[in-house]
Amino acid sequence: MLFLRFTLNILLQLTLLSALHAAKWTYSGPEGEHHWSKNYPYCGGAFQSPIDIKSDLLRFDPTLRPIEVHNYNLSPHEQLTLGNNGHSVQISLPSKMYISSLPHRYTAAQLHFHWGSSGRPAGSEHMVNSKQYAAEMHVVHYNSDKYPNISMAVDKSDGLAVLGVLFEVGEFNPAFEQFLKFINGIKYRDQKVQVPGFNIRALLPARLDEYYRYDGSLTTPPCYPSVLWTLFRNHLTISRKQFMSLATALYSSHAQDSAPVPLNGNYRKPQLVDNRVVLVSFKEGRGLQGTLTVTSPHTRKQIIQQLLVGDLADLADEGLYRLLPSGLEKIYPGKKNNLKNQQSGSVSKTKQQMLNPSMWKKSQINRSVGKLGLAEAPLCYVSLEHKIFRQLKQSHAENQIVQALRDAVFPDLNLKSYLDCKSDLALPTIRHLLRGRPTDEAFELDRSLTKALMNQGKPSTVIKKTVPMTKYGSLTPVPVPRKPPSQGYPHPWLLPMEWED
Repeated sequence: MLFLRFTLNILLQLTLLSALHAAKWTYSGPEGEHHWSKNYPYCGGAFQSPIDIKSDLLRFDPTLRPIEVHNYNLSPHEQLTLGNNGHSVQISLPSKMYISSLPHRYTAAQLHFHWGSSGRPAGSEHMVNSKQYAAEMHVVHYNSDKYPNISMAVDKSDGLAVLGVLFEVGEFNPAFEQFLKFINGIKYRDQKVQVPGFNIRALLPARLDEYYRYDGSLTTPPCYPSVLWTLFRNHLTISRKQFMSLATALYSSHAQDSAPVPLNGNYRKPQLVDNRVVLVSFKEGRGLQGTLTVTSPHTRKQIIQQLLVGDLADLADEGLYRLLPSGLEKIYPGKKNNLKNQQSGSVSKTKQQMLNPSMWKKSQINRSVGKLGLAEAPLCYVSLEHKIFRQLKQSHAENQIVQALRDAVFPDLNLKSYLDCKSDLALPTIRHLLRGRPTDEAFELDRSLTKALMNQGKPSTVIKKTVPMTKYGSLTPVPVPRKPPSQGYPHPWLLPMEWED
């Protein structure tokens, strides 16, 4: 009897979990984006996409190389699958297509579109200085150096790289027409047709060396923050007739449904920036005069080491500007002039502390910085979600899972993004790193930072002398081992045509 009750309980939990992951979602209405986080917690978490790319977020990075795409000119003899998944138009891409200009090789998986409606021809997800374009294309790639397929990569912090292209209504686009002429074959949800291959490169701007770069997420559920975004600076055009074909020919409902639901306006609204910066590969142009250059990875690693094992009093005094968001150094004029003397002293002091085992918190350093500047183990969001859900369920606080995930994931993502020069160091991350440090010194540093941020009109709550940090997880959560999935898809709600980004 006990065994039967246990079995029924397990089956009930699996049924609930399956229902959760199969949840329906839309862009508006009862299942609209404001409700996504109820069934997909990461949609309410950190580092979400899209964002409004404003001038004050931009940081010039001279190390950004031109995007190099390979095998994008497909032969007409190759067959591609064009499909309507109820959320977008999606084209499957052959694995021979890849990007080589990133730290890893990223192999193409699919491309899809987001667009407006006939009454409102503005449907891009990303905005540039609050301007929304008519449509946006995403070419999705996965890290094939580390993961065997896209479904294994989709929830890893370095799993995906997406190329984004903005479209404006203007001149006719011949490349766009290569698949648009088959669109009547996929009018309804789950319909698919085979289309001949064409030059995908023609769907990208002529210049691949000018782009915006930031760390973000899928723009559709489950919203994993696993995307390295590259949004090209220069947009393309499609004719008004082409846009209207896209905006009026499709339905998000099935052919047999009695009330057809038009498929348009399929874009997510801009998300919080979350202490991120947007790197740019170009320096000239409107709004870019005086754009700051990012600090080097070596300097950023030194700052993290000083937070973990260095003199916090020095940071709170002379070195405080190093912890402030880029561009706020001006509130500490004169402090930066002493940087060379201070830096040499701080580095030598840090080296002495590193030689002293009592000062060198080896486990803390290994968790966050590591030999190469980051722990090698990738953050697995699914495992972390399950871990936190179990913790919260024991305390009957399942409704807090979104905030708990944010508290657990944000410091790790922000630290990785900071060390990769893609964001500023957020105050919650600094507090997370200060766990275990002397209370008085940590309190002094936090008070100085809070005061500096409040002077900039960014109020923040000062931590108490007990230096409370996030309650859930460690700095680098260890993924829970999983059995090899069947058919290469570990998550039953992530079928090939069921997600976009």
